[in-house]
Amino acid sequence: MNDQPSASPRPGHRARLAVVALAVIVVGIGAWRGWAWWQARSAHAQTEQSATELRLEALESRTDGLRRDQRAQAQRLLDAAATNRVLRDEVLGLGQRGALLEESVAKLTDPTRHGAQALRLDEVELLLSQAAQRLDIAHDLAGARRAYALAAGALDGIDDHRLLNLKQALAQERTALDALGAGPQAEASKRLEAIVAALPGLPRDPGEPAGASPRPTWQRWLAPLVDVRPTRDTTLVAPDERTTADAALQIEISLARAALERRDEAAWRAALARIDGWLPRLWPDSPERRQVHAQVRTLQTMSAPARPTELGSTLQQLRMLRSAGLRLQAPTPSSETPEVAP
Repeated sequence: MNDQPSASPRPGHRARLAVVALAVIVVGIGAWRGWAWWQARSAHAQTEQSATELRLEALESRTDGLRRDQRAQAQRLLDAAATNRVLRDEVLGLGQRGALLEESVAKLTDPTRHGAQALRLDEVELLLSQAAQRLDIAHDLAGARRAYALAAGALDGIDDHRLLNLKQALAQERTALDALGAGPQAEASKRLEAIVAALPGLPRDPGEPAGASPRPTWQRWLAPLVDVRPTRDTTLVAPDERTTADAALQIEISLARAALERRDEAAWRAALARIDGWLPRLWPDSPERRQVHAQVRTLQTMSAPARPTELGSTLQQLRMLRSAGLRLQAPTPSSETPEVAP
């Protein structure tokens, strides 16, 4: 019996093995290609992400640079606007100065304006202003009279019929100022000095009262040794007390003079009241002391006279005329003036 060997494979089985091997190879190659494609895609994605981040960083830095440039441009615009405002103000100032210069030149070249008379009118206004200041600030009547006299002389040198009312107002104002005399301050100072000059002449010893009965004989005998005074008499007798009272009286007189100089009416009246209080303590009752007492009371109650309403009217009228556009006419040369041949 012939037995065949079973070790040789069948053809169908070999084909399946070849197909399986080929499929495994194809799958391996596909997996390898897929893994390589995935690695390449990941690398490309990472590269694109890095490039995007770089572009974003560059864009942010550029944006920051643009913002800095914008702030710098805004600051430059503000500086330029401020410079333009300063330049505009300077140009306006130059324009105003130019207009003032043109106006001054126009006034100087105006044929209807006479330079000498215009200067005289300015001088009159200046003198009237000084007179008003002397009256208001220093109460200097003598200085104000001199200023008014100078203003009247300067105004008389201007030949213009439109200034006739101004000259009349100035004359009335000078008359009202002359009517004030030396002024209340000078009058009060004069009366105070008269009182001070009369004080040393007051009697120091009390006189015999008028209509009194003769003193007894014993009082006449003791008169050289004992001085009998009423208890109501407040006159100081001790030499030390009289010296102190004299010094206090002189101080009060100095205070009264100082108050009069600075025109302090309250201090002036208070000093006069204290002077009047020292009189009965330094000098006994007598007709002379009563006369001085009456003079002090009169000086204490004396008030300053009211200021005349005419003062200041000339200056006000002159300023109104100049504000209304007063222009002095230039004096035309007379046709009868003979010409002098060269």
